[in-house]
Amino acid sequence: QVRLVESGGGLVQPGGSLTLSCAASGIIFSAYEMGWYRQAPGKQRELVATINTGISTNYAASVKGRFTISRDNAKNTVYLQMNSLKPDDTAVYFCSANLGDFVRSWGQGTQVTVSS
Repeated sequence: QVRLVESGGGLVQPGGSLTLSCAASGIIFSAYEMGWYRQAPGKQRELVATINTGISTNYAASVKGRFTISRDNAKNTVYLQMNSLKPDDTAVYFCSANLGDFVRSWGQGTQVTVSS
């Protein structure tokens, strides 16, 4: 079955950088659009970034210019490079695969905390 495992979360100071990784298994990775979402306490889960099966990417306005999503199909891994981090970026970050038919697969999430 589909399995998505995030890693790379942690505590970082404002203005710092962090890279998240998501290792996928159980799917033909290269055939699926991948995305990163995040959820802060008391808030709805929101889209952070997506990358399709090619090179096209999409970002939430709040992270555009600071975050970069990329994928390495040979490693079945999607990444989220986060720069110039702000306290408002604090959230649990989830990796997701678009399985089609309005169905998504989710990882367990990794905590990112931005604080001085």
